[in-house]
Amino acid sequence: MPMQLQLIPADTRLEASGDGASFNISESATRTFLCRLIITDQIEQESLDVSIWGSADGETWPKKPLLKLPQQFYRGTTKLVLDLSLRPEVKFIRARWDLNRWGRVAPTPMFVAGMELVEVPPMSRETPTKRLVLAAG
Repeated sequence: MPMQLQLIPADTRLEASGDGASFNISESATRTFLCRLIITDQIEQESLDVSIWGSADGETWPKKPLLKLPQQFYRGTTKLVLDLSLRPEVKFIRARWDLNRWGRVAPTPMFVAGMELVEVPPMSRETPTKRLVLAAG
């Protein structure tokens, strides 16, 4: 069964920058995840930056993220793939979000968003593949 993680629970009201809970991914078979950021509400003149961070112990987090999503301004869905297959030292992941607001309006930013990661399952050896046959001419 593929892992499903809610790095930011669906419909979370974000009004300040912060970090999500950490999740242990050491049991993942493929260490590859489809990331979906869904923004369902926002106000004008603001931006949201979401990134995914990795740690070996769940306590110490590096200075650079594993994945940084494109900066968001509006409602919608953004999808990216996080491939940790070549990063065996990463055992825990978590989301971080940074909010920014500008203009002559109320200074508190507000987004309603969620971020789900779904593990990409391994390919079966029985999966049929098409073979290209090159004829010697």
